[in-house]
Amino acid sequence: MLDKYKPTWMVEAIYQITPEQLKAHGFKAVLTDLDNTLIAWNNPNGTKELIDWLKMMDEAEIPVVVVSNNKASRVAKALESFQLDFVSRAMKPFSIGIKNAQKQLGVSKDEIVMIGDQVMTDIRGASAAGIRSILVRPILDTDGWNTRINRFFERRVMHILLHKDPEMKWKSEL
Repeated sequence: MLDKYKPTWMVEAIYQITPEQLKAHGFKAVLTDLDNTLIAWNNPNGTKELIDWLKMMDEAEIPVVVVSNNKASRVAKALESFQLDFVSRAMKPFSIGIKNAQKQLGVSKDEIVMIGDQVMTDIRGASAAGIRSILVRPILDTDGWNTRINRFFERRVMHILLHKDPEMKWKSEL
């Protein structure tokens, strides 16, 4: 039952994932969570590292679509300077938002990957949609109040998964 929460890969940070690595796995597009995956939840301006990563993806013609449970106005404001497409109110861990993003991109399930910092929403949502996933460490150690509940359960699930599967290890690349 906990396999639904098991990521395909575990990478330290989204910025360590390169277009070459994605293409080697057959990916043509990236879906990503917003808060604590792409940007710090309390800093919507992003970092130079983010800007460089997005530029690298753009140059490699790998579209990046944000799939967030936040409302549209919050996501639009956070992404204002990055000009990224997004799906808001994605309802992760359900697959609806991820499937909407897939349809928007016009790619198959095998050609997209979901990147996120939470097993309870991002990874479970990817599993429900039948796509591969990459779990990254949260950018910040702190979360908004609504995420703290998920983190409580996530720690227990991750503890079981890490002990059950010795292949589940944090890496610096795919």
